[in-house]
Amino acid sequence: MTAQTATAPLLEVRDLTVQFPTPDGLITVVDKVSFTLSENRVLCIVGESGSGKSVTALSVMGLIRSRGGRITGGSVRLAGTELVGMPERTLNRIRGKDVGFVFQEPMSSLNPAFTVGEQIAEVVRRHRGMNRKAAWARAVEMLDRVGIASAATRAEDYPHHFSGGMRQRVMIALALACDPKLLIADEPTTALDVTIQARTLELLKGLQRDKGMAVLFITHDLGVVADIADDVAVMYASQVVEHAPVRTLFSDPRHPYTAGLLAAMPQSALENSTPLVGIPGVVPQPHRLPPGCRFHPRCAHAQEGRCTSESVELRTLGGSSVRCVRAEELRSRAGGPASDEEVSVP
Repeated sequence: MTAQTATAPLLEVRDLTVQFPTPDGLITVVDKVSFTLSENRVLCIVGESGSGKSVTALSVMGLIRSRGGRITGGSVRLAGTELVGMPERTLNRIRGKDVGFVFQEPMSSLNPAFTVGEQIAEVVRRHRGMNRKAAWARAVEMLDRVGIASAATRAEDYPHHFSGGMRQRVMIALALACDPKLLIADEPTTALDVTIQARTLELLKGLQRDKGMAVLFITHDLGVVADIADDVAVMYASQVVEHAPVRTLFSDPRHPYTAGLLAAMPQSALENSTPLVGIPGVVPQPHRLPPGCRFHPRCAHAQEGRCTSESVELRTLGGSSVRCVRAEELRSRAGGPASDEEVSVP
C-alpha cells in the first residue's frame, strides 16, 4: 500500500458504476456512487432492499466479480492505491489484512469443516506470517476479545456449535484478527434478535473506538444508523440521494425519501405521538427505472417536468449533499434556513 497523507481519506470511492449482464443487456445496479471514509469514522449506507447498498460494499474490494457483476466505471482508492482493475491475487493480499469483512449470515462465510480457531489462525498465518503456535494464540486472543467465554476451549469447536449471535462474534474476531484499517460490515445484525443485535453493535462500537478503524456499515435499519454512524449515505434505486453527518440527517433531512424513512421509524412515531407513515410503492427494478428523479413516482412533492423528466444531480445544501431539485424550497417551507448556496458536487 502507498503512504497515506495526514489529510487524505482512507477510502475514496468516485463515480462507482456496477453492472450485471442479463439476456436483455447490461443493467446498472450501482450508478456513479461517490463517498469518502476517513480513519476512525463510521459511514453507514442505508436504503431499502434493492437500492444497491450491498452491491456497493461488495464492489469496494472486487467481491462483486464472483457474483457476476462488473465494475464498469469509477474509482476505488484505499490509502491512495487504486483497487479497480487490480489483479485478484493482489486483492486477496489486501482482503483480510487491510480490509476485514463481516456479513449478514456467518454460516455462509465460516467453513463448517474446520474449527473456528483453525479458521482465524489460518488468516493470521497467511497475512501476518505467524507460525502455527503464535497464530493459534492470536485466534484465542481474538475470541476472548469479542466476548466468547472460555475462548481457549471454544476455539476447538466448529461453527455449528455456536448460536447465531456467537457465530457473528466469531466473524468479527476473524475480520479483525489482522488489525485491518477498514472494516466492511454488510447487514451484520439483521439476522439476530433485538437483544443480541444490541450487544453486537456495542461490541463493534467498542472495537472500532479501541482500534481507530474506519467502518463501512451497510444497513436498512435507521435505528442502527443512529446508534453507530458518524456519517450517512442514503441510497435509492442505485444512486446516493443524500449524504450527511448523522445528526444533520436525523434533525434536518433534505431528501423526501430520507424524510419518509425517518417518518416510518417506530421510535420516531412513539416520540412524536404520531402514527407510522409508510412510503407508498416500492423501489423500482434496475431495468425499469423511471425518467427524471427516480423517487418521483413515490414522492408527494414531485412536480411534472422538473421531477419527472429532468436529470437530477447530487448537490450540496447546508453541509449535506442531496439529489432533489426542490430540496432548498422544501427545506425553507419546513422552517429550515433557505440561504445555503446550492451547487453541483464534483
